[in-house]
Amino acid sequence: MRSLRAVKPLERFLSARCVGTRAHGVRKLSSTSGSYPLVCIVGGGPAGFYTAQHLLKSHPDIHVDIYERLPIPFGLVRFGVAPDHPEVKNVINTFTQTAQHKHCCFFGNVNIGRDVSVKELQEAYHAVVLSYGAEANRRLGIPGEDLLGVYSAKDFVGWYNGVPCNKDLQPDLSSDTAVILGQGNVALDVARMLLSPLDILKVSFSRTHCINKQKGSLMESHVHKVLIVGRRGPLQMACTIKELREMVNLPGTKPDMVTAEFEGIAEALKELPRPRKRLTELLLKAAQGSAGSAQATRQWGFRFLRSPVEIRPSSDVTRTAGIRLAVNRLEGSGENAQAVPTGEVEDLQCGLVINSIGYRSLPIDATVPFDPHKAVIPNTVGRVEQVAGLYCSGWVKRGPTGVIATTMNDSFDTARALLQDIEAGLLKLSTKKLGSKAIVTLLEKRGVNSVSFLEWEKINAEEVKRGGRAGKPREKLLDVEEMIKIAKT
Repeated sequence: MRSLRAVKPLERFLSARCVGTRAHGVRKLSSTSGSYPLVCIVGGGPAGFYTAQHLLKSHPDIHVDIYERLPIPFGLVRFGVAPDHPEVKNVINTFTQTAQHKHCCFFGNVNIGRDVSVKELQEAYHAVVLSYGAEANRRLGIPGEDLLGVYSAKDFVGWYNGVPCNKDLQPDLSSDTAVILGQGNVALDVARMLLSPLDILKVSFSRTHCINKQKGSLMESHVHKVLIVGRRGPLQMACTIKELREMVNLPGTKPDMVTAEFEGIAEALKELPRPRKRLTELLLKAAQGSAGSAQATRQWGFRFLRSPVEIRPSSDVTRTAGIRLAVNRLEGSGENAQAVPTGEVEDLQCGLVINSIGYRSLPIDATVPFDPHKAVIPNTVGRVEQVAGLYCSGWVKRGPTGVIATTMNDSFDTARALLQDIEAGLLKLSTKKLGSKAIVTLLEKRGVNSVSFLEWEKINAEEVKRGGRAGKPREKLLDVEEMIKIAKT
């Protein structure tokens, strides 16, 4: 995004980036150094902020700058957490404290790899941490995947959660049956959004655009049944008990399970670790109560030991009419059990298919090592292999797995590795670095208008204001240019 107004002179621009609102007044800027470490973090999501948090708490002199592609911080906490889970977003308060630290600066609307190269960051900082997450979809690799009515969970979640690039998705919700491929927390979030009563969604963080009466909105949805399909069995289901409990307790719905898929599960309970045992007990209870309430108008259910082999087209060969599933059996047991096709297939009629088998990270820069098979940056405890001073954390480090707490621990591990390298003298702090002063000079020359954390707070205030008028916590802005205009006023 290029400037909407003339760029400020460098020194005034830098000062505006890092003026604090707390008692400490003006925060020190990561500009030059001959003694203290200058670190930049690429990615303003949970991995980036947790890495910054640990660095700032553990080293009194370290200076950290966070660069984020969008004008707004917080990544998947803002865009991936379900709108009806506001309590999870409380971690934003912690991230805000990190951003307001006197040795931390945030630079939004800066696309590393396009606006600035990783090599340029390495020249400006003693250490660079790549925490940019996983923004690509994992494809199914089956016929019919590109038919109308097939969506990735990433794009669907982005649509109802206000990701700018997904704001115009307009999913086709005209079918009465939806099939979700994958049984993780994201899959259950999507199922819950499709089946939740509108009065619950209207007071959540959901976009008003997704709920109000218009084409492609949840108010106009005809979906009354959601089947959540997994290639393995009930004992390998990937979701957590919290998400399953929310499905079980979802008003106006009842479970629809296949009793035969649970044979032998009750007998296996005593051998399970406690978290898996509690999850399985709740799943069994839901399966045994599949008759549900007579007042329930919507259904949801799991289908186990099934893998997609083809999405079947309608008569006009453009839209989704159903899905063909391979029937599997398990080889092995427990978490390591593998799904093996039996040769049988099963057809389900549906007009909506959502692929929730996971995300993939992408290479950010040709100079950074990348494993295309695993879709991660090769590393050892966060140290990028064969590149001194380069680190990674979060999904681009380990793959798109785990919950926010997993990312926190993973990011702390990377931060500890970086601090150990400082202690061992591996980062050559005696070398003078210009930090953000050098990068902002490049951004000015290239017409890139970055957004500070103070400017983000203007965007935040406007969203809260608009949400208040609609009787909800916030109404997210969807247009990047509008965000920047508000930030700069």
